[in-house]
Amino acid sequence: MNRPEFLRALDELLELDPGTLKGDEVLEALESWDSLAVISFIALVDETFGTVVAGEKLAKAATIADLLELAGVAETA
Repeated sequence: MNRPEFLRALDELLELDPGTLKGDEVLEALESWDSLAVISFIALVDETFGTVVAGEKLAKAATIADLLELAGVAETA
């Protein structure tokens, strides 16, 4: 899964219109970023990449870009 696909998956997870997220959004500013979204993000990364996101790293995430980095989603040109 590449960056645009993962952003679309995050849009869906956060119940946003497709194409809403670009990467620079602040998580606290997103109304739908709550404890259920956190759990859903962890599950998405696990199901998609087989990777476990460390809770302490996720707690430090402040932006969508931070989530992309945690997921290991590479930048696209």
